[in-house]
Amino acid sequence: MRAYIKYFAFLAFAMAFVGCKKFLDREPLTATLPDLKQGALESQSYNMYRLMRTYSGLTELVWLDFHSIRDDDAQKGSDAGDGTEVTGMYDQFQYAKSGWAPDTYWNDHYTLINAANTSLHLAKQGNLTDAASLRNVGEACFFMAYSYFELVKTYGEVPIINFRVEKPADAIRPKSTVAEVYAFIDSNLHAAENLLPRNSEEYGAGFQGRLTVGAAYALAAQTFLFRQMWDSVINRCDKVIALNKYSLPKFTEVWKDGLDGKGKNGPESIFEMQAMVGANAATVGANDQGSNWGVCQNIRQNGASDYWDFGWGWNTPTDKLVADWPADDPRKRATILYSGQHDGGETDGGYGLTIPAFTNYNGSGGLAQKYWNKKVYGDPAMRTFAGWAKGNVGRWINRRIIRYADVILMKAEAANEKGDGATAAAMLEMIRSRASGFLGQGRAIVPYIPFSNQVQMRNAIKNERRWEFAMEGYRFYDLVRWGDAVSVLGPLGYSNKCRYHPIPQAAIDLAGGVLIQNPEW
Repeated sequence: MRAYIKYFAFLAFAMAFVGCKKFLDREPLTATLPDLKQGALESQSYNMYRLMRTYSGLTELVWLDFHSIRDDDAQKGSDAGDGTEVTGMYDQFQYAKSGWAPDTYWNDHYTLINAANTSLHLAKQGNLTDAASLRNVGEACFFMAYSYFELVKTYGEVPIINFRVEKPADAIRPKSTVAEVYAFIDSNLHAAENLLPRNSEEYGAGFQGRLTVGAAYALAAQTFLFRQMWDSVINRCDKVIALNKYSLPKFTEVWKDGLDGKGKNGPESIFEMQAMVGANAATVGANDQGSNWGVCQNIRQNGASDYWDFGWGWNTPTDKLVADWPADDPRKRATILYSGQHDGGETDGGYGLTIPAFTNYNGSGGLAQKYWNKKVYGDPAMRTFAGWAKGNVGRWINRRIIRYADVILMKAEAANEKGDGATAAAMLEMIRSRASGFLGQGRAIVPYIPFSNQVQMRNAIKNERRWEFAMEGYRFYDLVRWGDAVSVLGPLGYSNKCRYHPIPQAAIDLAGGVLIQNPEW
């Protein structure tokens, strides 16, 4: 196993890609490939979506380790004996340079980069400049930018390999600076903004959920937010808003991945990972095109053959989140599922069931966690439809990667930092009004917050991001970019060097001194 991991780490590091900025004006590469017909890039695009759906470092346990379990609102979960190494590494910030999680996160992101590289290379070699192929190029550019944005947030300086690798040794390159990585992200997103369609319907019938220009604008806004480029944040947020395509439905409707598909690709969805299962998917393999995103977070009951052994039980809310969150905020009841209590029924995003009681963290005689992530709560009707008596509950659940609420709150934050308190308050009100369930029809539960001063509004926006995106993997990186991570996460073991994760040692070793470990590690 150790040899396999090191070999795979080398392959992942060796993956290179063609940059998108000069895609159309590059000379043909020297490699010889068979002639390609227009439309041949569809399979390359499908592969990138498949990687997003199935690879652990992109959408399962490992992604949760890095993005959610490292904050103060989420913890490893499951039971005390399951994944014990994760508790030390990510709940307590004792990062490791080797192991399944750190190796997988690095490898899987470079695997997605390589998939994008392959698509771009084939497009160039085949001189594919028809509209359909250019949309595929836009998809590749988006996934390139997405991968590098996650890498630069996680590691800081990482290698940029902007050419096709002809032999593995060519891929050994030193790290690029953070500024250089962001510049590369910008160039890819610029291309994606120009090439992606306005609506997924432009791909043809039956392609709901594929990337559109709104996703490119929103991802660009996120990257500018991390660099405090406030004018650019507002510019891209306004571009998303001007599409007049997205809105804020009732909060509980966002998470309903039921038999009727009500919550999938809803009006708030800018980009979400697609997971689909058909009738009797448990026994008919062809009917299972699902993901473990929902499975790895659903309720776990050890050794049980009964109804409540849903999944793996990771990424569970902490006591601190429950204690800090105002009880009258309806999003709290729609986000946190309480062991031993009724799920709240339709009003609170439940199904009219009572959850078994918490007993102890070993899960003997009951459940091992007091709380669960309700945003991935499995629909009983879907469970019956798919035929899973236990486990695999939630394989049909889409991961909401970019929501319109983030665009609104990014604009609120940028406006406030620029001194435009009125706009900041108006944007904040859109989110808080929806949280009340009235969507602009008055204040009743989550009160309106008027602008008083920049510090007061900044704190209000920080709190709003915490409640709105709880358990979705935003908070750790928000705390880091705000400069709040030491004060908030310090009691859990965080220090400033934990803002960046060490690069996997296998990649360092195989680079023979060219790739250097992050200095604080």
